[in-house]
Amino acid sequence: MSDDTKAKAYREGRARWRSTTAAKVKAARPAPGLYAGGFDPPDLYGPDDLDAADFDPARDLGLPGEPPFTRGVQPDMYRGRFWTMRQYAGFGTADESNRRYHYLLAQGQTGLSVAFDLPTQMGHDSDSPLAKGEVGRTGVAVASLDDMRRLLRGLPLDQISTSMTINATAAILLCFYVAVAEENGVSGAEVRGTIQNDILKEYIARGTYIYPPRPSLRLIRDVLGFCEREVPKWNTISISGYHMREAGCDAIQEVAFTLADGIAYVQTALEAGLDVDKFGAQLSFFFNGHNNLLEEVAKFRAARRMWSTIMADRFGAKSARARALRFHTQTAGVTLTAQQPINNVVRVALQALAAVLGGTQSLHTNSFDEALGLPTEQAATIALRTQQIVAHESGVADFVDALAGSYVVESMTKRIEDAAWAYIRRIDEMGGMVRAVEQGYVQREIQATAYQYQLDIESERRVVVGQNRFTSDSPEVPVMKIDPRIEAEQVDRLRAMRAARDATAHAAALEKVERAARGDDNLLPLILGAVKAEATVGEISDVLRSVWGEHVETLTI
Repeated sequence: MSDDTKAKAYREGRARWRSTTAAKVKAARPAPGLYAGGFDPPDLYGPDDLDAADFDPARDLGLPGEPPFTRGVQPDMYRGRFWTMRQYAGFGTADESNRRYHYLLAQGQTGLSVAFDLPTQMGHDSDSPLAKGEVGRTGVAVASLDDMRRLLRGLPLDQISTSMTINATAAILLCFYVAVAEENGVSGAEVRGTIQNDILKEYIARGTYIYPPRPSLRLIRDVLGFCEREVPKWNTISISGYHMREAGCDAIQEVAFTLADGIAYVQTALEAGLDVDKFGAQLSFFFNGHNNLLEEVAKFRAARRMWSTIMADRFGAKSARARALRFHTQTAGVTLTAQQPINNVVRVALQALAAVLGGTQSLHTNSFDEALGLPTEQAATIALRTQQIVAHESGVADFVDALAGSYVVESMTKRIEDAAWAYIRRIDEMGGMVRAVEQGYVQREIQATAYQYQLDIESERRVVVGQNRFTSDSPEVPVMKIDPRIEAEQVDRLRAMRAARDATAHAAALEKVERAARGDDNLLPLILGAVKAEATVGEISDVLRSVWGEHVETLTI
């Protein structure tokens, strides 16, 4: 029987099924339009859905570890080794966070992920008036090289990789890390890790920016150039859709806006004369793991395929490594509920499973209590155990791209890809992502989607178990409290460090940073020099503020 005859037979069979077998039951259908882009899935997927999508396995799937990487960036995926289990942690002082890192490593975590407090993210020292009441609250306070020494004390920096969620001050924190590694006998050529360093999404969704977009892109350019020469194993940027998804975008927008940010960063690097096959190999991505398991798997696969095409066709990348979209996943904080918080354990498990089936390279699983506060030690352990159960007990890691060929997953992958390409074309027409952000286009798109999502919850079209349906009282869970005394202790240490440092060397180092900021020299060697002269996050940031100014959001409505 020919392929055309088989397809015709299937279509006729499905039509008969709908009018007879399926017609005998009144199916309970999901509320329409709850999928990304307002999509309403059909009652049954089949081979003709792939035909309609012009699905070509050789072209659209390929093989694992080869372009277009739809099936994953490693030939054997998790059959060789599991994803990096990288639990995001940081609170209070550097000493407290260091103890948590040692604990998590002892429990089987395989990489570090550092959360910084708001003053550190915004370029303010712990004793700044603007930092009052925020020191150590949303992450660890790191204002000085001494803080970084305390944070990393006793950790095997030559054996583990460290991810740092830091953006506007990423260049400074990277220099802190490199300086401490060198003090411990680990050269820049040996250290491995990632700085988020994705400033465009800060203007879109998160808000921890300092400088205007264009000097901020110059700073990213300098990081790319410095790391290419001095820290070649470091992932220089983690292009992040996570926070845009947390702000309310859907899966299609997450793919489109994340890749559009990536395009802007690659263009910036190319304009500086950097080699796309070199710096492209050190780019990484950061996605959200949301609740809709199959849509999330399709999202990850679509993003990989698109980025491979972008790097090859738009930027001329030739190496497979530069075309491969490697990504970290964090489960969706926005889905965690304060009501019946133990339910969050199940949500996180499903989101983690989606990330693994979608081919993530590293994973953070949220703790069930994070809608209430920073994770307790018990909650953080359960979150890590969730990953370990998926890895060792579920069996999904034994297969490479286990859902490949599924009528549903392949159709959804193509649908997400097509819709994301449409967004990217629109952004290109506007002059690129920087112009789109400056005009408020991306922000408005996300706001509109977030508003509809909330309306769907309030009307119960979208069910959130324990919040708007199946509600009941639940026992209180312990909530972690930050001791208010840590702020005073942190301030005292910072002031003692300032009093003891070489004032002449410190002033000279900051002057060099200022001169470079007014010119076009790479800032990273000079920031590293200032860090070694005991300059603080706030002091270096203030020098750059004095030259570049601060960004004030103005949206065109």
